[in-house]
Amino acid sequence: MIQNLKRINLIIKLRKLGVTNHKVLSILEKIPRENFIDKELSYKAYLNNALPIDCNQTISQPAVVAKMTELLEPKKSINVLEIGTGSGYQTAILSKLFKRIYSIERHKTLLEKAKKILNHLKIHNTVFYHGDGIKGWPANFLFERIIITAVAKSLPSKIIKQMSNGGILVLPLIHDNEQYITKIIKKNNKIYFKKYWKVRFVPLTSGIN
Repeated sequence: MIQNLKRINLIIKLRKLGVTNHKVLSILEKIPRENFIDKELSYKAYLNNALPIDCNQTISQPAVVAKMTELLEPKKSINVLEIGTGSGYQTAILSKLFKRIYSIERHKTLLEKAKKILNHLKIHNTVFYHGDGIKGWPANFLFERIIITAVAKSLPSKIIKQMSNGGILVLPLIHDNEQYITKIIKKNNKIYFKKYWKVRFVPLTSGIN
């Protein structure tokens, strides 16, 4: 009961912050964020805060997850490439709004944990890969939607190559030494930028652990 009230209060806060997509807000209300964090932090699950997870990573604050998801312009017929599975929370949100999620994580510990949580939640439209996200998906696929959940100094060229024409990429990107959620649209092989909220993410790093 208390958790339900906390969820409702969080959704109200997200609306006030400017998240307007009702489908996105509805899914955030339904997905149990406490499942993706350590039990001793469960009382913080519905605060609008980033929280620590394994491998010195974080689970993003719900407002950032909501805004990045909203900017992807969800459609049930579309597949998504996610760079940085992390806790699996963003993956779970995306799984309810898109056809299939292809998620890459460089930390095997995080990947295996996320797989178990999503399986427990009966989420099965996800494909996981333990690898270097900067290199993109290992098969030569094109994606209409891509999300990167770590901050980049510049756009990773291999990921841009996996964007289909008319595709959308949402990521935290550095502008003037500050991080901003940024929406990239690819049209006729040209790239268009629009920046949104100022944020703080862990850096996009190459290699695997």
